Amino acid sequence: MKIFLLGYMGCGKSTKAKQLAHRLACPVIDLDSEIVAKTGKSIAEYFAAFGESGFRDYESEMLKTFDYPETCVVATGGGLPCFFDNMEWMNANGETVYLQMEPAALVSRLHNRQKRPLIKDLDDEQLLIFIKEKLQEREPFYTQAKIIVDAFDLDGEKLEEAIRGSH
Repeated sequence: MKIFLLGYMGCGKSTKAKQLAHRLACPVIDLDSEIVAKTGKSIAEYFAAFGESGFRDYESEMLKTFDYPETCVVATGGGLPCFFDNMEWMNANGETVYLQMEPAALVSRLHNRQKRPLIKDLDDEQLLIFIKEKLQEREPFYTQAKIIVDAFDLDGEKLEEAIRGSH
């Protein structure tokens, strides 16, 4: 079973993917890390070189052509579910889990903004407004996930229970 974790930046996709993969004794795939490894560019550098649309094209291609192990946990980029038919593809090819979190909690977790091209120049107040607007746009995609969990106080065990409980 492939488990795709999705949600807004800062909700803990990469961290939770590692915890869950450890519990399930399976590999973890971080799509952003795979893009960096394959292109030799950070996500911010890729954005700068090819713009958001170039990045979204490459990200979608990586999602759909990656050679996934039979069982794995995949951490997706925050915007990935919202472009092309990515959400539909993930639902057809695995379990999708939306790690839902309140905007104020996300602001408090997004400290190192320089690595994040969409928010690198925002202060906390601007970031809160930005997150609220982006979540409004993205929620219709995120909520297509098969499983929705509150990510605020989530650990690997609770996440595993939520996934197992959905079957």
